[in-house]
Order: sequence, then C-alpha cells, then structure tokens
Amino acid sequence: MGDLYHGPVMSRSLVIGNGNALVNYDSHYVVRDVYWPHVGATNQTLGNPCRTGFWVDNQFSWVGDQGWECELGYEDGALVTQANLTNRELGLAVHFRDCIDMTRDWYIRCMTVTPAREVGEIRVYFHYDWYIGGSDIGNTVLYDPRHRCLVAYKDQHYFLAGGQAGADFGLNSWATGKKGSGQEGTWIDAEDGELGRNPIEQGAVDCVAQLNLAAAGSGVDRTLTHWLCMGPDLRGVTHFGQDLILERGVDVYAGRTQRYWQLWSDKGRERHVLIDRELGGEAHALFRESALIARAHCDNKGGVIAATDFDITKFARDTYNYVWPRDGALVVNALDRAGYEESARHFFNFCRSALTPEGFLLHKYTAAGDPGSSWHPWVDARGQRMLPIQEDETGLVLWALWEHFRIHRNLDFAVDLYGTLVVPAARWMASYVDGRTQLPLSSWDLWEERWGLHAFTVGAAWAGLEAAARFGELFGDGELKGLARSAANNLKAAADAHLFRPELGRFARRLVVEEDGSLSADPVIDSAIYGLWRFGMYAPNDERIRATMLAIQDQLTNRAEAGGMARYSNDYYFQVEHDLARTPGNPWFICSMWMAQWIILTAESMDELKAARAVIGWVTDHKQAGGLLSEQLDPHSGAPLSVSPLTWSQAEFMVTVDDYLRRQQWLRSRPQGTK
Repeated sequence: MGDLYHGPVMSRSLVIGNGNALVNYDSHYVVRDVYWPHVGATNQTLGNPCRTGFWVDNQFSWVGDQGWECELGYEDGALVTQANLTNRELGLAVHFRDCIDMTRDWYIRCMTVTPAREVGEIRVYFHYDWYIGGSDIGNTVLYDPRHRCLVAYKDQHYFLAGGQAGADFGLNSWATGKKGSGQEGTWIDAEDGELGRNPIEQGAVDCVAQLNLAAAGSGVDRTLTHWLCMGPDLRGVTHFGQDLILERGVDVYAGRTQRYWQLWSDKGRERHVLIDRELGGEAHALFRESALIARAHCDNKGGVIAATDFDITKFARDTYNYVWPRDGALVVNALDRAGYEESARHFFNFCRSALTPEGFLLHKYTAAGDPGSSWHPWVDARGQRMLPIQEDETGLVLWALWEHFRIHRNLDFAVDLYGTLVVPAARWMASYVDGRTQLPLSSWDLWEERWGLHAFTVGAAWAGLEAAARFGELFGDGELKGLARSAANNLKAAADAHLFRPELGRFARRLVVEEDGSLSADPVIDSAIYGLWRFGMYAPNDERIRATMLAIQDQLTNRAEAGGMARYSNDYYFQVEHDLARTPGNPWFICSMWMAQWIILTAESMDELKAARAVIGWVTDHKQAGGLLSEQLDPHSGAPLSVSPLTWSQAEFMVTVDDYLRRQQWLRSRPQGTK
C-alpha cells in the first residue's frame, strides 16, 4: 500500500486560454503555468510562481504575501478573469481583468488600482520565472529599447513583456538576471522599489517588468495594461504583437475576447435558462464554467489535455499534460451534448492520426500527437509481447464518434473518418478477443493500475463495437456491420456468463486469467463497474446492475465530513487515512457523479431525483473559485487533492446536469401510470 499523503494541497483556481496558449493561477492569484504553443505543452514556467508586486510610499508587497485578500472568478460566461484583490497595509484595491486573446497568442492583463488614501507614485511589477522550452538551460532575456519591453527567447519560443500605464506605452524600468545556484532571482530586486536595469542575461534567467502609475488621491482609479506576446520569432512578438496592440488599443482585443467567449458559452441558450430555473444559479454558473474550462484544455490541434496543474510533478515527477483518448472522448462527448461540437471534430482527427497501424490507441499522447510517457510494459514476465494499452480508450473513441454523429448528423465529417478510424479500430477490437471466453484479451484498467479483464473495459469495448456496427449499417458496409455486431453480441453473452458473480451478488470489477486458463474474480468493489451500463451494454435498471450500484453506494460512500464517493476500497492514491469503514478512499468528483447519473436514469418519480440533485449541490459546494473541479478531495476538509482542474471532472458535471434535465422532462411528460 502507498504511504499516507501529507504533502501540500495542490490547487489551481482560475484558467484562461485560447486553444494555443493557457495560463493557470493559484488560489492567491499568482500566475503559475504559462503553456504555449500547445495547451499542455510546453510549460514555459514549469509551475513556478510568476509574481505581481506593488510598491507604494516605500512599502512593497507581492500578491500572495500575507495581507492580501482575494475574490476570484470569471466575467459572466467568458474566459476572462474577474479578480478583486485588496491589501489594507498598502491601502490598495486592485481589480484584474485578464484574458488570452481569442485568436492571437497574447496574454493581456487589464488592471485598475484604487488607493484607499492619498498616495504617491505606485509602481507595479510583473515577474516571470523562465523555463523556455521546458528548461532553464540556454534561455536569454533582454531589454529592447526600441519597443521599450523585455524579450525572453530560446529557439522558436519568443515572449515579449510590455505594457502601458495611462497614455504612455513602455516599461518604466526592468530587471534581468540569473536564478538558481544560490541566487533567488531578480524578483528580489523589486522589493526596494528600484530595478537594476541589467540589459541582458543568459542561462537560467528570470525578469521583472515595471510600470508606474501617477500619484492619486483616495478613491481615484489608476489603470494600466500589461501584456505578454508569444510567437515563433522576434517579428512575431513585436510587429505582429505589441505593435498591433498599440495601433488598435488593448481594449479592442480584450473586448472582442470577452464577447467571443460570451457568445460561445451562450450556445443552447434555452438549456441555460432551464438549468438556472430547475437547478439554480450555482449549478448554472458551474455548467457554463465547466464548458469554458473544458474548452480551455482543448488544444486547437485536437488534443484534449487531462489537466495542466504542474504541481503534480512534486508527487509523481510527471504531469497530467497528456491526451488520454478515454478522457478526451468523454470530455468531447460532454461538449457535444451541450452544443459545442468544434473541439470534438479536432479530437477525432487527432485520434485518427494517432491510431497505430494495428488499429488501437496507446496509453496517452502529447499535445503534439506523439506517444506520451507510460508505465505500461511491452513484454510480460515470460518474455512474451503484451500491448501497452487500455482497450477502453479505443472503444470509447468510436462510441463518442457515433454519439457525435447522432447529435449533429454531420455526414461528410463521419464518412471522412469511417475508413481511416472506424474500420481499422473496429477490426482490431473484434480480433482482440480470447477465443475461450469471448471476452477481450487482457489490458490495463482505466485507473492504469491493474492488468486483466475489466468490467469498465468490457462496457467500453461493447460500445465501440456497437458504434462501428451502426456506422457499417449507415454506410451500407454489411461486412463491417456483421463483424462488429457479432463481436458485440458475443461480448455481451460472455459478460453475462463470466462477469456477473453470484458469490458476490453483483458484477466483478475484474477477471484474472489463471495459468490453466480459468477465470478468477477480483472481489474489490470499484466505482468503475458503472461502465457496464454507462455506454449502453446493460440497462441501468437491470437487476444485476442495480445490485452492483447499490453495493458501490453502500461500500464506497465517504462517511467523513466531506462526503462523496471513492474510486474503490482502500484506494492508495493520495490516501489520507486508513479507516476504511469511514473513508474507503478519497472522494472523487467523477465517481460521485457516476452514482448521481445512475440515480437519475433509474428514477421513476420526481421524488427519486432528489438524491441526484443533492449530488449536484454537493459538487457546487466543493468547487473552487471560478468553478474548477479537482480530481480528488480531502475526505475530511474537502480541500482539493491532486490536480485541479481535472477536465474529466468538469465534463462529468455537464453530463450529470444534462441527464438530470432530460430525465426530469421525461418524467413530467410521460402518461401517468407508465414506466
């Protein structure tokens, strides 16, 4: 078993992006992650703090230091921050509206500073801790006098830090310097209100940009704008960056970005009105925020990134900055259901490019489409080849593609993917079967921990085969239809025969193939068994499913203060305590919402929907500022654990709300006395 987790809470509280660039803030409104040119790759700051500081009347403070109070959120329906910060000792109230331009890779920070007393000149500092290209080796940062800005670069990664205070553009002062090897960095240089103005530095570098605001009386607003332009070369961040901002004005770009996201998130306006009326303002706000946060994690080249919270490296020495095909399929399905289809199209094209010649998808991929890091071996203990895969990832991509077609009926898009994604993946899935049992051959489970035949995998594989059969029927391909439908039917019969275990009174989460070819059941209860009904293989009200879900509810409910549902009994990952009767594992948002989805789909009355509505309320109660949902929660305090946000968590909330509204409508519209 893993050791109890006693590390620091890892948390991000706001995220903004445009599909190329992404910026994360922590709970103190400190910039922590700057991703470009892909969402999830590369983190140009490696999760280190990029500080914002204020000097007033010989007093200095960095945002995040003791004394700051923060109220964090978004502009309504937009990936534009709405952050109100106050510092009583400095006598300042600061309002931030930050965004990344909707089409250009510019990080724009619009700031209003209001003193509570008459003050002299206010100096504002913006610090960047550079790890360009993911490394602090070989970086350069310099002051460019022509553009009155700082430029940091390495290879084809250029970053221009500039700004404007009042009518005057350009930095008032700057610092460039080294960090590491006993040197804390140039941010220390700002704390006396004066910067060293070193013209250039190379190696492990950081920098500070300074903008000055004129003296002001109590309650008098002062405004400034800071920008970070990102591009492949110097011309890309000057002529096609800062020069355009100065020519048209920052308000044009900030305003159009806010308007774009509001129009984007207002798709399906009737749905938003319904959510607000039936589930309340908190659920409605979180639904919109979840859609925006999920979209921010969709790279414009098709990758759907699981999470961009870089602090997880302190625990795992790796990140979640990867595309898991399973996670991606579930995220784009949630977006599809809510009316946002663009990211789904890019994702399916991404999967087509990633598909192996044999017809399966690997464990995970980088945002650029290359195989990601993995711990799934390619050879077993006997030296025989084994596939380093989770078969559910291939199956769910086909399932999500059929759902995409069913919702949007975009025939030309579907036919383009039929021969290059659907057919090869379906043929491989139909062949990856144990002839003795008709169950899939072994692969890794969705938790990436166990090898065997998994209930979730069976449900996902059936869904993928059934989707392929439907595509075959749609396009008149009788051969593929027959192959996929036969494999799906055999799989269902095998699940009936082997996965349901009378000795447990429910379905098993996993079967293990013994040396003699016999199957033994893993008795541990696991939330992931829900996959047997989630994708259509079994009806949610099947008595065997009902027995299984009730066992999950009974054995995996967290009875400590935070509530929620665990993944499985005695879950080691970030484990907080070993009192399994009270806390079988840390509560996960996704597992809690799976239970709510089952309650919704089996509800036969409005009264039976109340338990699911309570779960929706529980989620809104445990979200972070801006609507971010972490992977896990501390079972007692409810504090976020592991990465935040987890894109999958946001997606499951959207699906749960959509399921609730659909079931509610069905219950209200059905004739009385019918089921």
